[in-house]
Amino acid sequence: MPHRAAIIATLIIIAASVAILFAMDRPPICECGTVKLWHGTVQSSENSQHITDWYSPSHFIHGMIMYALAWVLWVRIPSRNPGLGMLGKLAVWALPIAAALEAAWEISENTQTVIDRYREVTISWGYSGDSILNSASDIGWMIIGFLVAARLPWKVAVGLAIFLELLALYAMRDNLALNVLMLFWPIEAVAQWQGMG
Repeated sequence: MPHRAAIIATLIIIAASVAILFAMDRPPICECGTVKLWHGTVQSSENSQHITDWYSPSHFIHGMIMYALAWVLWVRIPSRNPGLGMLGKLAVWALPIAAALEAAWEISENTQTVIDRYREVTISWGYSGDSILNSASDIGWMIIGFLVAARLPWKVAVGLAIFLELLALYAMRDNLALNVLMLFWPIEAVAQWQGMG
């Protein structure tokens, strides 16, 4: 679990990412002028504009994945290789490192290049980028996923991730796995199936 300095570093990373998104001229909230706790319509100009949406579980899973990677890199490997003990000392910084990676993704996701890519090959045909509120919430969901994974037995964490993936797939014909697949290796049959929803 993170110590006080790691928590402060995480908060600084979140603040810096929000500042960068402001500098990129991202809208602070939905341009519709409202703030919603939940917005569940994917094919909508309000998608990725509010506090939570159907992509929030993906960010929660990001956190679970980042915790698993941190555990492998900074706990499991050093414990099996005593000469690598210095790696284990980095474990306390795993949360701010994960937050920095998620923040970097949120910033890159809101560049015109990535926005255009999403429009071309994913289910998010009308995607215009995230509001700053949504990006900050996405980072928050990643942090929650990271902390939940730190508390759960690994089999329960894997089961929860699978459940969330299946729920999103059922609800919107998209999830983390399909989003990554379609962003990097678009498959026409998948795009057609997603368009039927």
